[in-house]
Amino acid sequence: MTSTFSLSGKIALVTGASRGIGEAVARLLARHGAHVIVSSRKSEACERVAAAIIAEGGSAETLACHIGEPEQIAAAFASLDSRHGRLDILVNNAATNPYFGHIAKTDPAAFQKTVDVNIRGYFFMSCEAARRMAAQGGGAIVNVASVNGVVPGAGQGIYSITKAAVISMTQAFAKECAADGVRVNALLPGATDTRFAAALLENPAILDKALAHIPMGRVAQPEEMAGAVLYLVSDAASYTTGVCLNVDGGYLIA
Repeated sequence: MTSTFSLSGKIALVTGASRGIGEAVARLLARHGAHVIVSSRKSEACERVAAAIIAEGGSAETLACHIGEPEQIAAAFASLDSRHGRLDILVNNAATNPYFGHIAKTDPAAFQKTVDVNIRGYFFMSCEAARRMAAQGGGAIVNVASVNGVVPGAGQGIYSITKAAVISMTQAFAKECAADGVRVNALLPGATDTRFAAALLENPAILDKALAHIPMGRVAQPEEMAGAVLYLVSDAASYTTGVCLNVDGGYLIA
């Protein structure tokens, strides 16, 4: 019997996949049969992940793409078209958070960088993917948002705002792309032990305050996010679109 979680024959593009949640997602999708395109700003940073996937018997390649640069998005999809002629799965995971501090003191350059990557990048990656998926009869997109998109993080104003936009973007794409067979969902991670979050989680005062609001009393490992993405991109979620799935140890119900 074929597993509803099988991704055999699927082409999956995962951005920000050189480490952290993106790496965990890429490796799990490959274990379930997908050919995974491991992407980040520099393909060299993804080579270790692709090599690990291949060593485990999976199929992978690397692709350089800075999603904050529109011309790089266009080039990446042109390369994808040339190599594969289709895309079945897109995981928008690459993100940035260059500023930590009072929202009223946000530096304009940090503001623009955060918006360019976290909103514009996700939007146009989704546009490119959705058009191709519609033409081929369907596909699945997962946007990695954050619990900060629901409850803004202290000192993380613009980041939280962009993640709220990702939640709205997910729902808008889901509504308009459903008739084309394209499902669009979001993952909302809670505190996760990644290099991206290290500046916060390595501060004992901030960590203790965060743990006080997490019923499970700990931060997540990146691998604990990957299973939710696998569900959302697989046939197990064939009637699931527009969902924002919290994977947060209970933070949003605390």
